[in-house]
Amino acid sequence: MLRKVQLIAFVILAIKTLTGTSSAIENSAPNIIIFLADDLGYGDLGCYGNPIIKTPNLDRFAQQGIKLTQCYSAGAVCSPSRSSILTGRTPYRNGVFTWIPEDRLPYLRTSEITSAKLLKATGYDTAHIGKWHLNGYFNKPNHPQPSDHGFNHWYSTQNNAAPSHKNPNNFVSDGKPVGQLEGFSAELVADEAINWLKSGRDKTKPFFLCVWTHEPHLPIETDPRFQSHYESIENPDIRQHHGNVTQMDDAFGRLMKSLDELQLTETTFVAFTADNGPEGNGTEGRTRGSTGGLRGRKRDVYEGGIRVPGIVRWPGKIKPGTISDTPVIGSDWFPTTCAIALTKLPDDRVIDGGSLLPLLTSGQPVMRSRPLYWRCNIARTPIKTAMRIGDWKIVATEDLSRMELYELKSDIKETTDLSMINLDKFAEMKSALISLNSEIEAEGPKWWHGYEEGAASATKKKAAAKKKSVQKTNTD
Repeated sequence: MLRKVQLIAFVILAIKTLTGTSSAIENSAPNIIIFLADDLGYGDLGCYGNPIIKTPNLDRFAQQGIKLTQCYSAGAVCSPSRSSILTGRTPYRNGVFTWIPEDRLPYLRTSEITSAKLLKATGYDTAHIGKWHLNGYFNKPNHPQPSDHGFNHWYSTQNNAAPSHKNPNNFVSDGKPVGQLEGFSAELVADEAINWLKSGRDKTKPFFLCVWTHEPHLPIETDPRFQSHYESIENPDIRQHHGNVTQMDDAFGRLMKSLDELQLTETTFVAFTADNGPEGNGTEGRTRGSTGGLRGRKRDVYEGGIRVPGIVRWPGKIKPGTISDTPVIGSDWFPTTCAIALTKLPDDRVIDGGSLLPLLTSGQPVMRSRPLYWRCNIARTPIKTAMRIGDWKIVATEDLSRMELYELKSDIKETTDLSMINLDKFAEMKSALISLNSEIEAEGPKWWHGYEEGAASATKKKAAAKKKSVQKTNTD
C-alpha cells in the first residue's frame, strides 16, 4: 500500500513538473532577484578592474558566485535591453527597438509574455521596483503598465529619477503617484525592495523581484558621504560619477544584507547586470563611466556599448569565485528565470535567449536557437547592427550595405577589420546576419518606419506648445 501511495505521489509530481506548476505552488522554488544598474560601464566596478571606484559590496558578491567576463546587454540603450530581459526576445522582435520618451511609441505590448507573467501564473509573488522605461504613457491608460505584465507590486518611474537622483518626485506606487521623496534614488529603491521583502510580499510563495536602479544614469546627484571617497579628485563631476556608482553599490549591499537578515540568502538566485555601456565620451560632465578600454560607448554596437558586468550568486548551485568567459546576453535572463522556476517556455514564438543554468551550475555550453544580435537605431556612428557567433563578430550599417568583421578572442578592442582578409568567414557571417536580420524585421511591429521623423515632429510641437504657454503666462 505504501509503495502504491509513493508511486501516485511521484506521478503527480512528475505531471506538475512537466506542466511547470510544481515548485512555485508548493513553495519549494527558489526566489529570484534581477538587479539592474543603468549606464554602468564594463570597467566601472572594482571586480572588473577599476582601480579607483569603490564597489566593496559587488566585489564581495563576485567572490560568492560567478563573474561573467563576456556578459552583454541585449541593446545599446535602456528600453530595448529591459524588454529583452523580461521577454527573452531581441528588441526589434518584441517591438521595443529604441529608448522611449514620454508620450511616445513604442511600448512593451501585452502580446509579449514576460517572465513575471509566467512566474506569477506558477505561484510566484512578483514585484518591480525602480526604473521601468517600457512605455511612453506611464501610469496612463494608453499603454500597459507593470501590473499588466505580471507584477503584483510596482514602485517605479517611467525613465529617470526626476528632477535628479536627489529627492525625486516622480515615483508611482501601484498606479498612485508617491510625491516628493527625501533621499537618493538608489537607497529609496533599495528601501522599497527591502520593505516589500519584509512585509509586502506573500510569504507563502517564492518571489520574483526586479530591482532596477537609476544610478549611474544622468541626471546624477550623489550623497556627499559617497563622494567623500574621492576627495583627492579635484574635478567635482568625477567625484559625482564615481560616488554615484558607489551609491548604487551601497544600495545593492543593503539589499543583500536584508536577505541575510530574513534568512533568504540560501534560497535566492540573484543576478546583477547593467542595461548598456556608459553615457557620453568619458571626458566631460558627469558621464565618466569606463568601458575598460573597449571600443565605443552607450548607443554603439561595438563592445563598449553593449558589454556589461554580469555577476550571479546561487548558494549551493553556483561555485563561489567562479569566472566564466562564455558569451551571454540580456535575453538569456528570461529562459534562465523560467528554468529556475521549472516554468515551461512559450512554444508559440521565437525565444532568442538560452538558459544559463548549465553554464552557471556546471560550466556547460548555453544552448540557444539564435546568435547574439544587436541593433541600435540611434547609434553614434553609421554602424548600427551587430551579430556574434563564437569568437567572431560582424557589425554593419542599418541597411547592411557596409560590414566589418572582428575576431574578439585576439582583438577584444575591435581594432582590425578582417572582412577583406578572411573572406570565407566574412561571407559566412554576412549570410547569417542578413538571414537573421530579415527574420527579425519580418516578425516585429514596424514602429521604426518613420519613427525618427515622428519623434522630431513631436519634439517641435512640444517646444512650440511650451513657448506658447510661456508667452501666454507673460501676458496674463
